Amino acid sequence: MATYDLVIIGTGPGGYVCAVRAAQLGMKVAVVEKNPTLGGTCLNVGCMPSKALLHASEMFEEAGHSFAKMGVAVPPPKLDLPSMMDFKQQGIDGNVKGVDFLMKKNRIDVIRGTGRILGAGKVEVTSGEGKALVETKNIVIATGSDIARLRGIEIDEKRIVSSTGALSLDRVPGKLLIVGAGVIGLELGSVWHRLGAQVTVVEFLDRILPGMDGEIAKQFQRILEKQGFAFRLGAKVTGVDTSGRTLAAKVEPASGGSAETIDADVVLVCIGRVPYTDGLGLKEAGIAVDDRGRVQIDAHFSTNVKGVFAIGDVVAGPMLAHKAEDEGVACAEIIAGQAGHVNYDVIPAVVYTTPEVSSVGKTEEELKQAGINYTVGKFPFTANGRSKVNQTTDGFVKILADAKTDRVVGVHIIGREAGEMIHEAAVLMEFGGSAEDLARTCHAHPTRSEAIKEAALAVGKRAIHM
Repeated sequence: MATYDLVIIGTGPGGYVCAVRAAQLGMKVAVVEKNPTLGGTCLNVGCMPSKALLHASEMFEEAGHSFAKMGVAVPPPKLDLPSMMDFKQQGIDGNVKGVDFLMKKNRIDVIRGTGRILGAGKVEVTSGEGKALVETKNIVIATGSDIARLRGIEIDEKRIVSSTGALSLDRVPGKLLIVGAGVIGLELGSVWHRLGAQVTVVEFLDRILPGMDGEIAKQFQRILEKQGFAFRLGAKVTGVDTSGRTLAAKVEPASGGSAETIDADVVLVCIGRVPYTDGLGLKEAGIAVDDRGRVQIDAHFSTNVKGVFAIGDVVAGPMLAHKAEDEGVACAEIIAGQAGHVNYDVIPAVVYTTPEVSSVGKTEEELKQAGINYTVGKFPFTANGRSKVNQTTDGFVKILADAKTDRVVGVHIIGREAGEMIHEAAVLMEFGGSAEDLARTCHAHPTRSEAIKEAALAVGKRAIHM
């Protein structure tokens, strides 16, 4: 029987980061992982492999459509999908090995098997070798999330796929039907559209990217439609007939009405994710969950059972890897007696399409709902010198500031490299900065980031280049 200061169940970004920070703080740490590789969904079948395919497919599209106008004459590119999938796998392997290295470097024990909480201080691990009891002073639940399923539609990961199957298709579908216009659907839709698929997106709501700023979502939809995406908004898929050579999806208006049939070679179901708690023994251990299956925690990540904590996708909040990482660090520090903290008002979000979409802080809709008076500064990339010379002028920067204090409360960007640019705003907001602070900060020229400075100037109605 092994005894630890901390045992973490799950080795996704939240779990392994929590383990490393706890080890840095002098704790004896073990992680429990049921899968063959560490890293969780993010490194194995989520964030990382999708970014590899997004990058590779963007290069493929650039070579086919953009090189010539820049004076780079190349033959039409030919898709070698197996090699592209190998490129993806190389990235996965490299990241997974990196996590393995971090465990060894920090003397963290990796226990292979499925963890079950028997009560405070006791974790049972079941593997091919049987069951073992692990004793520990503290337990962190970091089991992440699983795909949400659509009632009546069975995912076989071949023709009807989740995000996992969509990352490993063995051929480019002629027609791809995506159920859900959230981040995952639009990213994976972009991959296969660039490689030659005809993409149709069905979304229950009357807009894409639920939760993001409405103006940004509308502009982004127009950009995607210009690229070739087709959208059926305010609609739902009520069934998929798999009997034919092609799939026949039944699509109805969300508010009711006559149905239409949309043919597809592959249907991708990505309507969100749900907390993964199967086999953890939460009920038996007396650990409380809410009505959505999320583990309930207090402000210090503690459950109602002493010595048991939870972080990441399995608790409330945005299901984002970096949110889980920050919670992992804060939780480890709290367990060590320090003052760990996460500022949930400054959690950036990114859609890794082309162009990218990024945001941090409040949307206009949220500010209006809260009755907060605000000012807006916007600046288009059509007026940004670097974007013009590179002919990548889609999108704009939008800054929202408190009307009374000028404190920046939200920043939203559509444009190339928007995911990199958003962190300037995040740092500013973390330190309570104002639009004036940002407007008076010197930005290198020529860069796309100058558009952020110009948007900050526009808050005070004094943008220079517009």
